[in-house]
Amino acid sequence: MRQRWSPNHNERPAGTPIDTLVLHYTGMQSAEAALDRLCCEDARVSSHYLVEEDGALWQLVPDERRAWHAGPSFWRGHTDINSRSIGIEIVNPGHEWGYRSFPAPQMEKVIVLCRGLLAHHPIEARNVVAHSDIAPDRKQDPGELFDFPLLARNGIGLFPESTPDLGTGDIVTDASGLAPIRAALAAIGYDVTGEGGWDPALGTVLTAFQRHWRAETINGKADAGTHARLAALTRLLKP
Repeated sequence: MRQRWSPNHNERPAGTPIDTLVLHYTGMQSAEAALDRLCCEDARVSSHYLVEEDGALWQLVPDERRAWHAGPSFWRGHTDINSRSIGIEIVNPGHEWGYRSFPAPQMEKVIVLCRGLLAHHPIEARNVVAHSDIAPDRKQDPGELFDFPLLARNGIGLFPESTPDLGTGDIVTDASGLAPIRAALAAIGYDVTGEGGWDPALGTVLTAFQRHWRAETINGKADAGTHARLAALTRLLKP
């Protein structure tokens, strides 16, 4: 592992556990540009680690320090996600610069890194999240091409892989039909209110859920396939 220390970090609040792992893509045109930005004091952003497409691994901030990667965010009732998380930037140009699949050497190193972090910090599987999960109104990363099922098969995060996709029919829009969908999203960890019919804010959260757990179709709708995948995931949350 290579080291290039970023100046952009501070102390974690006393007594706050490291209980969340946030996965990002860099969204820049090269690894070099991403490293330069994450280590630029004026940019005021950072992450703990960066994984290049060939599998090269960089540490930028010590685990015990609070890196500045999440921004305004929410997960399972918490809003200062930076204070309780480890952030991993995964080199990919992202949706703005030519989004593409993540190469096998890169995914292999992400798995090794994540498994090491999970062995050292009390991070539940349900707290291995995408940046888009914790900030769905702002972020898309690491996106629908990231292989979340592969991570789950390696003991990292949750994925109801055996659930078939039921298609995009039977879209629910009324408040009564959406109540269990809103409840499921909240139980998973999303910032979503419990009442009301379909609205753009709910669509944004559903889109984030689909990018992580239902990449077959990303439409922001409460359709049959999304409902089934939600139900399967919430079953995994039960002790």
